[in-house]
Amino acid sequence: MQQRTVTIINRLGLHARAAAKLVKLAARHKSRITLARADAPQKSADAKSIFSVLLLAATQNTSIEITVEGSDEELAMEALCRLIADKFGEE
Repeated sequence: MQQRTVTIINRLGLHARAAAKLVKLAARHKSRITLARADAPQKSADAKSIFSVLLLAATQNTSIEITVEGSDEELAMEALCRLIADKFGEE
């Protein structure tokens, strides 16, 4: 199992387009991927569900804990962290 805390840094946060990119990327991996707000750990989401991800309501500067568990967890974690660090390709 891999866990990492990242900060959503793009200006619009985890809005519909960014969430769609994240879900599409997560769906490419076999591992189970969950996201949780660091300030409200009980508020978690299945990273392969657009509705679930949008309900996190992660705005700019929100810290998110990513948990990945499965056969390709290292690849999945690196890909997700890279997408977030690249501001979802928006800026």
